[in-house]
Amino acid sequence: MTNFTLHTEETAPEGSKAMLAKSQKDFGMIPSLHAVMAEAPGLLEAYKSTHELFMSSSFDKNEITVVWQTINVEHACHYCVPAHTALAKSMGIDDAIIEALRNEKPMPNERLEALRTFTLDVIRNRGNVDETAVQAFLNAGFSNRQILEVVLGLSQKIISNYTNHLADTPVDKPFQRFE
Repeated sequence: MTNFTLHTEETAPEGSKAMLAKSQKDFGMIPSLHAVMAEAPGLLEAYKSTHELFMSSSFDKNEITVVWQTINVEHACHYCVPAHTALAKSMGIDDAIIEALRNEKPMPNERLEALRTFTLDVIRNRGNVDETAVQAFLNAGFSNRQILEVVLGLSQKIISNYTNHLADTPVDKPFQRFE
């Protein structure tokens, strides 16, 4: 396996230095994921941009968490599952939602379960979701916009999940209790 550098503001390529400085400011540390991604400034920028875009989607914080953690669990991401557990807790997400996602148990309400089911359909079928599944998602109160926003969330998580698999990104100390 290739060894990836956990970059700092000093060791990072020029194009990543400012982004790592912002990570340090925002998180009080440079998350290992950002430190690894800094090797490819475009990747780090894409990840941070898709994160911002997904956070400003039409989904509420519970729905954002469902999309993210459904993808993380499905991809068996050793870094993102604990990191997003910590993030969900900081966002005030109910523990019942967090635990259902982590343990692949039914969601506490039908709407969130429909979102998880649809997200899994998109992942497992590589976007080739049949009309019945799409209609079930729409019948749960979601919109065409949100169909595409699931794709946006998946785009972000593919960047991070695949990076973590390839780099075996070490889990940051604040997230280790959620491994």
